[in-house]
Amino acid sequence: MITEIGEEIPSLKEKYAHFFDIGAAVNLKTIESQQEVLEKHFNSITAENDMKPAEVQPIEGQFTFEKADHLVSFAKKNGLKMRGHTLVWHNQTPEWFFQNSNGSPAAREQLLLRMKEHIEAVMHRYKGQIYGWDVVNEAVADEGPDLYRKTKWLEIIGEDYIEKAFEYAHLADPDALLFYNDYNESVPEKREKVYQLVKSLVDKGTPIHGIGLQAHWNLTNPSLADIRTAIERYASLGLQLQLTELDISVFQHDDRRTDLTEPTSAMLEQQAERYEQLFQLIREYREVISAVTFWGAADDYTWLNDFPVKGRKNWPFLFDQNHHTKDSFWRVARF
Repeated sequence: MITEIGEEIPSLKEKYAHFFDIGAAVNLKTIESQQEVLEKHFNSITAENDMKPAEVQPIEGQFTFEKADHLVSFAKKNGLKMRGHTLVWHNQTPEWFFQNSNGSPAAREQLLLRMKEHIEAVMHRYKGQIYGWDVVNEAVADEGPDLYRKTKWLEIIGEDYIEKAFEYAHLADPDALLFYNDYNESVPEKREKVYQLVKSLVDKGTPIHGIGLQAHWNLTNPSLADIRTAIERYASLGLQLQLTELDISVFQHDDRRTDLTEPTSAMLEQQAERYEQLFQLIREYREVISAVTFWGAADDYTWLNDFPVKGRKNWPFLFDQNHHTKDSFWRVARF
């Protein structure tokens, strides 16, 4: 790849080879439509949705691994590492997990067994092919005094469901790295809750190896100071950190516009500056950050399209809709 002025476009994964892995979330369509970008710039992939409980076990005991297998095959063929996402989550988990055949709530032991069997089936299948897993996803309450998000896992099993999930995952694949993964992880109030939860796991000797900072951020929030504080706070637990779902929305949280068909030049400049500052910061923490995974690869596909505002496109990545490098890319690649 050559730029218009004849400059060779560097490979992002090669630029960061001595810092951390550079990953992207993918699906069956994007491994084809974005294949060239993925192969040149990324050395790790994560299944965006295709390994979540609703996808791999929609009906009790009936596993549908075809999509996940295809992504694992793509990773193997292209020499990419692969992260697993996700084993235990309150969302995208079928209702049968939490119910008896008559529709009443499952008992604690029944749900624990289902959790264990699900984790074993998925992790055994990909043992040696997936190096690490988001074991529990988004278990912390965003606001208020409660530590735990109110979920059926919590309601039926109790607070130790998180600990049990990590224990089952470690038994299923003792070599896999196991992560707790959450969003708003750099917001001070929630940061302290995530820290409190993970510290309790570490103190109990639970097999946990890392914290996933989802990093769904925008042009100004969270502040760089809050991101730095979060990194240092989590790293103090002696665990590795990964940015697991990075994207930088060009819209502020309260911006509900739907009239833009392309980002403004001001948005693109702010985004480039934001990416530059962010990567300057995280390069400082190469000793504790082992991977940075974008929640997509290029602007032609992002989960932020239609979310949280229906009918709105977003442009959160380093590559534009045509897979050309944006100024954001060069701010990250030139250092």
